Amino acid sequence: MLHPNLGFVLLFVSNPVISSRFYSQILDLKPIEESSTFALFALKNGVMLGLWSRETAQPTVHGQPGSSEICFGENRVDELYDQWVKNGISMAQQPTDMDFGRTFVALDPDGHRIRIYKLHEQTI
Repeated sequence: MLHPNLGFVLLFVSNPVISSRFYSQILDLKPIEESSTFALFALKNGVMLGLWSRETAQPTVHGQPGSSEICFGENRVDELYDQWVKNGISMAQQPTDMDFGRTFVALDPDGHRIRIYKLHEQTI
């Protein structure tokens, strides 16, 4: 029986070194493992974020970036948006009030979507 406990998110990227620099900047973390084909971050909640070269992943990767999102809860949605824009991070959506709360969507160097959100009446 599977005991659902998400422990790992893996993104397939064109250049793990460039992607590692990007995620180091936005997460304020250093990778715990890094090579020319793979980088691994240990997030503060225990989930691991892996960045694997699309060219070396097995089996062959067919999906395209942008068809899913990784999401992070954050109280300072607008402040973080302004900071990331100043740092040159591409945006798919500026801060917006949606039915679930306040949110924006950034794009990593490969076009993977990164949603930052604050749910209504939530303190993170």
